[in-house]
Amino acid sequence: MADDRVSAWQQVSSTGKALLLGVLLTGLTTYMFLPLLAIELTRQGYTAAEAGLVVGLLAFTTQALALVVGVVVDRFGPRLTMACGLALRIAGYLLLMAGPVHRLALPLLAVTAIGVGGSLLGIAIKTQLVDESSVPPRSMLALRSTFINVGVIAGPALGALASSVGFALILLCCIASHLVLGTRLLFVSRAEVEPGGVGEAAAPLERLPVPALTLIVLSSIAYYLLYAQLNLSLPLVAQRLTGHYYAISILFTINGVVIVLCQYPLLGHVFNGQDPKTLLVIGFGAFAAAFAALVLAQGWTLLVVFVLLATLAEMLIAPSIDEHAIRQVPVRRRAFVLGLVAATGAVGALLGSSLGGYLYQRSDGSGRAWVIFVLVALLGIALNVSRTPLRSVAVSPGEGS
Repeated sequence: MADDRVSAWQQVSSTGKALLLGVLLTGLTTYMFLPLLAIELTRQGYTAAEAGLVVGLLAFTTQALALVVGVVVDRFGPRLTMACGLALRIAGYLLLMAGPVHRLALPLLAVTAIGVGGSLLGIAIKTQLVDESSVPPRSMLALRSTFINVGVIAGPALGALASSVGFALILLCCIASHLVLGTRLLFVSRAEVEPGGVGEAAAPLERLPVPALTLIVLSSIAYYLLYAQLNLSLPLVAQRLTGHYYAISILFTINGVVIVLCQYPLLGHVFNGQDPKTLLVIGFGAFAAAFAALVLAQGWTLLVVFVLLATLAEMLIAPSIDEHAIRQVPVRRRAFVLGLVAATGAVGALLGSSLGGYLYQRSDGSGRAWVIFVLVALLGIALNVSRTPLRSVAVSPGEGS
């Protein structure tokens, strides 16, 4: 199965390889800085509430503007969008390096630049990668996820090591990774990055299948509502059941390692040939089983069962929603629909965080709080069990990937 991943990597174009390595580098440095941001802000004298506002704004600006970013990518092309995203992120990191300036506007401006820049960069790169003609979109999305999760696993550890020198070193690493990616893209021809042409008019809105996209949007909201519990409810439950604050770190490590080792083999080998809707049904089924386990959880065993099942759901659902979405639209609307999925995902994450916290508080952390999430997962299954065939978009000359 590892050979499949190597084979897919060998088939990726030089530009695709550069973008995947860019995903690895920028993801690695992002996760060096992100877990330590709130700690650094409080060290500089900001209150915990102010630090929370800064971190929340970073998350909001990274996802909530994705729909607008998708339109921008479709209109101006990935190359210009990536350049703007790189410039904004570097500017944001430089602003954070200004040090302890006790005016909240500075870190708020910095994380807004980093967040918007990350949204521009992320959607542009994803759009370019799924347009690769040599590797199927499903395999490319799985490769991208592998590179991201290597950063998720290794980034916090490297950040902890670098923090002994100073937070400025971490920010310098972030800037350097973005400069490396930007420098590499300077040597890529415009035609290679945007094979279908730049600035062509987007496909007419009436060509978009509204019923199918509505189901995709609802699936995205349901998925991110469930996924949000890994960042909110799971840490609280793990702390309560085990009595150890480090329990969630162990569970997150299991999650990241399993994704890196197993996601590509699952999508490229085990489930090769299955349509995205089938994978969505299996993924939401895994989520339903995961939260059913959490209802019964009394200690480490069922916590690990929950994480393994939730990780299976994550590995199948996240790329399958994107793949299902891009199959519904012409190539020149792919960035728009990927932005739509990301933006509605932000809505789902906000709903999930709010609902998870409310239920945990009302139930005093007991298992009955998670029954509602079993029902949400079952709703996700219901949205995707339709036997309606996947829409095959007829593309005009110049629209093919």
